[in-house]
Amino acid sequence: MRKTVENQRFDEERALYNLRTADVTGCVFAGPADGESVLKEARDIWVHNCSFSLRYPLWHVKGFRLTDSTMDEMTRAALWYDEDGDISGCTLGGIKALRECVDVRIDNCKIISPEFGWKCSGIALGNSSIEAEYAFLDSKDLHLDGVKLRGKYSFQYVRGLEISDCILDTKDAFWHSTDVTVRDSVVKGEYLGWFSDGLTLINCKISGTQPLCYCKRLKLINCTMEDTDLSFEYSDVEADVKGNIVSVKNPRSGVIVADSVGEIITEDPVMECSGKVVLR
Repeated sequence: MRKTVENQRFDEERALYNLRTADVTGCVFAGPADGESVLKEARDIWVHNCSFSLRYPLWHVKGFRLTDSTMDEMTRAALWYDEDGDISGCTLGGIKALRECVDVRIDNCKIISPEFGWKCSGIALGNSSIEAEYAFLDSKDLHLDGVKLRGKYSFQYVRGLEISDCILDTKDAFWHSTDVTVRDSVVKGEYLGWFSDGLTLINCKISGTQPLCYCKRLKLINCTMEDTDLSFEYSDVEADVKGNIVSVKNPRSGVIVADSVGEIITEDPVMECSGKVVLR
């Protein structure tokens, strides 16, 4: 039988610790006691229309729904070590909001959280916005669809990532990433994708200086590139680019096809470079 916890305020340490098979509705987690870990080790819970302003509220939780709720900037490290969860219609604030979580689905959320999504696996994120300086560091098996991301050092060391219909405004994205596919998206940044292995961009608009260098198994299919100078340096690449590339420098291997290239630079390579540039 499900328990109901409704319209209450909690601020003490571990207020609802080890709560099982329960609905928590209309509650406020804030107050002078400033207690941590209010819902730690909960199982099979639905948290709906609640507000949080306490640290570490949902740690080691298994089987949960978090809907139409708000976590403010004081809600530090909100969801850690959780498994099998659905988060929808929420605002997630506070640094390090999600870490080392498994199989969590996030939809229609607003996320403002530095260091979001580190060391997670099986995260599906849709129809949401994220502001995070470091997003998804060292995570794996991720799916993003319809996401607007603003950040700096996104998706570093990720393994197994699929992105579609997203707008990524980020700096050093995909560094040291493995097996990443980006479809039908806008990718704006600097030094995009350096040291990646198996990065594929399909029907994407790419912009920013010195993209896609030191890459292995790099593919671009039907993409456009704007303001992309010194592209593809020391990369193994197969690229089909519509329109112009500002400059290409010392591709290590493969073929880059484009309508036009402002400059092809082959000077002073530090390794053997046999990559070719073909004008359509």
